[in-house]
Amino acid sequence: MLKEIGYHREATLLYAKRWALSRNPHYFDFEHLGGDCTNFASQCIYAGSNVMNYTPTMGWYYNSIRDRTPSWTGVQYLYNFLVKNKSVGPYAVETDQEHIQPGDIVQLGNSQEYYHSPVIVAIEGGRIYLAAHTIDAYMRPLDTYVYERARFLHIEGVRKWQ
Repeated sequence: MLKEIGYHREATLLYAKRWALSRNPHYFDFEHLGGDCTNFASQCIYAGSNVMNYTPTMGWYYNSIRDRTPSWTGVQYLYNFLVKNKSVGPYAVETDQEHIQPGDIVQLGNSQEYYHSPVIVAIEGGRIYLAAHTIDAYMRPLDTYVYERARFLHIEGVRKWQ
């Protein structure tokens, strides 16, 4: 039976603060293979969920560079997993910036695609602050990025088999 276990935002934020400007040696650094931003976002989400989804191809997990799902490291694949997940692991809804919280994800894009997945680490005075890899950042304001469009993913919870 699937059980809701909740998303621990504080654990996500602590992880983001610890690893935003460096690399956790447990995970491969994809910076020179297309970017490390979604890998870092997934690590942060995992810190707050502690549950992976081992469904081949369509799940969300990382064991090694050769044993992982596309959703762990790909911007669009992470989006697809989070908003469509009805099984084990974290799940999210796309929302507007009025309904986000620290620990959520924003994905930045141009007219063709979304290409960056920073983690929201603070919202202060109406300004959104992010942590990210590839161009490493911690507490970088969203409004300092150059992008054409943004989508916000509010992580609603986490499910686990019981």
